Amino acid sequence: MLSDIFIVDGYRTPFCKFGTDLADEETSHLGISPSKHLFTKTGVDPNVVDHVVFGCCNQPATQIGNIARSIGVRSGVPEEVPAVTVHRNCASGFEAITYAYDKAQSHKGDVFLVGGVESMSRAPFLYPYDTAKKFTKLARSKTIGQKLGALTQFRPTDFSPEISLKLALVDNLCGMGMGHTAELLAREYDITRREQDEFAENSHLKAMAAQACSRFEEEIAPFYCTEDNCLRSYNDKVLLKDNGIRNDADVNKLGKLRTVFDRNGTVTPGNASQVTDGGAALLLMTEKGLSQTNSVPLARIVNYEYVGCDPKRMGLGPVHAIRKLIAPGSKILDMMDLVEINEAFAAQVIACQRHLKIPSEKLNVNGGSIALGHPLAASGARLVLGMAKELRHRDLKHGIVSLCVGGGQGGALWIEKV
Repeated sequence: MLSDIFIVDGYRTPFCKFGTDLADEETSHLGISPSKHLFTKTGVDPNVVDHVVFGCCNQPATQIGNIARSIGVRSGVPEEVPAVTVHRNCASGFEAITYAYDKAQSHKGDVFLVGGVESMSRAPFLYPYDTAKKFTKLARSKTIGQKLGALTQFRPTDFSPEISLKLALVDNLCGMGMGHTAELLAREYDITRREQDEFAENSHLKAMAAQACSRFEEEIAPFYCTEDNCLRSYNDKVLLKDNGIRNDADVNKLGKLRTVFDRNGTVTPGNASQVTDGGAALLLMTEKGLSQTNSVPLARIVNYEYVGCDPKRMGLGPVHAIRKLIAPGSKILDMMDLVEINEAFAAQVIACQRHLKIPSEKLNVNGGSIALGHPLAASGARLVLGMAKELRHRDLKHGIVSLCVGGGQGGALWIEKV
């Protein structure tokens, strides 16, 4: 017998631009901070958690090779509780939620701490393999002569490591960067630069409106920058707001930005998602878990789907995933009150909107990753959390959350307010 799985509540850190307020923080603290806040606000005892599942793409070597374990234990979850880190590129936080969903359906637990974390600022630098061999030879050298001989093998180019983040944004299946896949969709669907910039402007305007009326305060846990969780400096401050939302976003200003992927293209830093740091945590429970903890849920997970697609057109992943999620020819999409599609690129979301005929008033009502930022593994968790809280706030019933995934995949999740 299948179990109903509920979203009880969740919180996230402020999303902060690459190299800014969260850059010095340990990646694990981007999950620990909202998890502790979540336990405090809900009154749920960490001792009742059955599994911890977190997504992370750029997992730091300092986090015992399983950052979910670090987050769980350091958030108060007992050492006896297992933890697993999952990776599905941009849908890693999404994967954490669906992983727990499947665990619950298999009767392998009733209370789950899930989410996603990403420090884009702390993505490692990588040396070429030939350079690594030179360092290995140097490390194994025992005599002065051997060390000097090893040192003479180095060349200036050996000291120019590659940024792993840059490499990760190139799909090794099709050889295209993520931005180039957006350029392809813009050309194939005749999406103009103006349309993309207008979409980006609206993302910022909607996010500004949500921030002004304290909508995001319902999901952001205050993040305390202290010497206990900061690796390099003592900041002694509290972060309360996302710092990527532009109050001066204007389509004419956006139109002056240079393209970055194709000289004659239309995709710019202004109509693409921001590179940011952040984390999110949610509590999922079965009916048994709700009863044990006396919890009142926000929403129920109805179903989810993942699908593969052409890597060159990975931006259409949400189209394929949503179509797989809903019955062919059904009116289920029409009955959806709200739809969230991760804003990897304006061109990609516009193409999906056209395919699925989603009314603009239902789509990304509080802005998206163009305004808030896209800390890879955290975004899926943020989208689900935001959808659950927005359905409650507007007293609406059904919502679909979807993301495109580098490598040619899509994910979609259907939730309903309870």
